[in-house]
Amino acid sequence: MIRPHPLKGPNRFKLGVFSMNADGGLAMTTVSERWAARWEDNLQAARIADAAGLEFLLPIARWRGFGGVTRAREWSFETFTWAAGLATATKDIALFMTVHVPLVHPLQAAKALATVDHISGGRAGLNIVCGWNPDEFAMFGQTVGSRAYDQAEEWITVIERAYAAQEPFDFAGEFYDLKGVVSRPASLQAPRPVTMNAAFGAPGRAFAARHCDYLFSTFSEIEEGRGHLLDISGRAAEAGREVGVYTVCHVVCRETQKEAEDYYRRYALEEADHGAVDEHMRKKKDFAHSHDEKAFVQYRQRFAGGAGTYPLVGTPERIVDDLIRVAEQGYAGAALSFVNYSAELPFFRDRVLPLMRQAGLRLT
Repeated sequence: MIRPHPLKGPNRFKLGVFSMNADGGLAMTTVSERWAARWEDNLQAARIADAAGLEFLLPIARWRGFGGVTRAREWSFETFTWAAGLATATKDIALFMTVHVPLVHPLQAAKALATVDHISGGRAGLNIVCGWNPDEFAMFGQTVGSRAYDQAEEWITVIERAYAAQEPFDFAGEFYDLKGVVSRPASLQAPRPVTMNAAFGAPGRAFAARHCDYLFSTFSEIEEGRGHLLDISGRAAEAGREVGVYTVCHVVCRETQKEAEDYYRRYALEEADHGAVDEHMRKKKDFAHSHDEKAFVQYRQRFAGGAGTYPLVGTPERIVDDLIRVAEQGYAGAALSFVNYSAELPFFRDRVLPLMRQAGLRLT
């Protein structure tokens, strides 16, 4: 009998750390303290988050960067092996793997995912993405397909059947034609580890409603988030399911509001990696369709600061006030990024988490 997955724990509002497997995290900046994402850095930040009681670590899947003077996000760790390594160094926190469906065979994913689930004692999670960057797909000799989520339907079905089957089976689909399929061991979690998706468009959200436990969504303003939540909740209800909805934020937490805003301006405007920001925004707008249209026009600082995610900038009290507003929209939690995870997580742990407990957002 394995313990419940951390995302099914008692805290009203769950928290995770996002994108620390890649250089810079989500920030495209040239400041000297920019996240280097060396293995030792990842180990240190993971242990801080685990000891603080945060629920999950969520990596990005990146195969090439966005240029600029920092060659932003060109350095990143592959997510299955990253999660396996961190599973041995942590005790309680969930470890997600982010997978581009068209680039990873479902049986390879099934075996690797089950391995991490066993190493971690049932703490594995799978972030199912279909990809959007044509330059990355070209590295693999592929193009970004218009029917990627149709492929994802078969992909996750193969994994679930492989875990459940007592005997080898054949699978004849449009995208996969497989003979004598077996995959042992199955994952500790049944019927498979916790799944998530971060789709913004209708095909991805329809997929998430049918196959994922959680969906991550972005918004330009907190009050607009309710609409995204109602959309995915309605889609899930039609499929006879419930899907938890999370969001993603970048954090600048300081003792004073001025100090936080000054630092945000410095790293995300004055010392932003403008070449990388331009390239990232262009590709996101042309291919990913992952943000409200106005985000590309009004919020350039947010793309430098945290890939277009919502900014939590200010004192601990201000940040908790914002998280209360997010929770009131119905969100179950948030994945957080920082300019430097190891340097900034301890302050967040010591100053923000106690206020979240006082506000009733967290019990532990």
